[in-house]
Amino acid sequence: MTDSVILDKRGQSLWITINRPDKRNALNGDVIAGIARGYAKAHEDAEVRVIVLTGAGEKAFCAGADLQNSGAAFATDFSRPNVDYADLLRLSQNATKPAIARVNGVCMAGGMGLLCMTDMAIAADHVIFGLPEVKVGVFPMQVLSLLQNIAPRRLINEWALTGEPFDAKAAMAAGLLNHVVPAAELDAKIDWLIGRIIDKSPTAIRRGKYAMRAIGAMSFDESIAYLESQIALLAMTEDAKEGLKAFAEKRKPVWTGK
Repeated sequence: MTDSVILDKRGQSLWITINRPDKRNALNGDVIAGIARGYAKAHEDAEVRVIVLTGAGEKAFCAGADLQNSGAAFATDFSRPNVDYADLLRLSQNATKPAIARVNGVCMAGGMGLLCMTDMAIAADHVIFGLPEVKVGVFPMQVLSLLQNIAPRRLINEWALTGEPFDAKAAMAAGLLNHVVPAAELDAKIDWLIGRIIDKSPTAIRRGKYAMRAIGAMSFDESIAYLESQIALLAMTEDAKEGLKAFAEKRKPVWTGK
């Protein structure tokens, strides 16, 4: 039996690959659990600086829920106040290591949620995106929790209410992606972005991601008061002291992550 999710440490990055190419990397319980394990593994390993989330093969990043068994796809245990997919989105938002979506193929429905739960995204120029849930009588309820803070409301309305697909150019214009490149250049662009993260202070990134998450629901007055205290705390860390010292000495800093 093939693992539904492959976890592969590559240097200072941990790659989480949905490994169901014959099912267009559709989501099921094993896939959701595997991605969650990847996030946990990345945070347990101090050497890992970046998470990369992708799909196996060239056709799909993630096509959403596995509809081959629709009853299982939308089944809910009403004794539980939450569901596994929602818990995965919660986990991603509380992560303190940056995550990049490597969008190698079709990205639909729940796959859009995986895209939105990462911090940055790079897609191949042939990729098609969409929220087709209304075509099967449901709605992208959980995806909206993250999508609403990324894309313009009018576009979200159109995507969710019509269920019609859109291309990588439209996804880029809507703010869903950082970069769009030819498929042959996808991995090189991922490596380029990883390289621009791992040479920076892990402490600054960790505390910075925590702060960005915290101010998400704050007013300006609340957020500025919170952030001015955060910069004071950050300035007391070893990485901040090393960064200033290295700047003064005109050398590259040696980060300890402390």
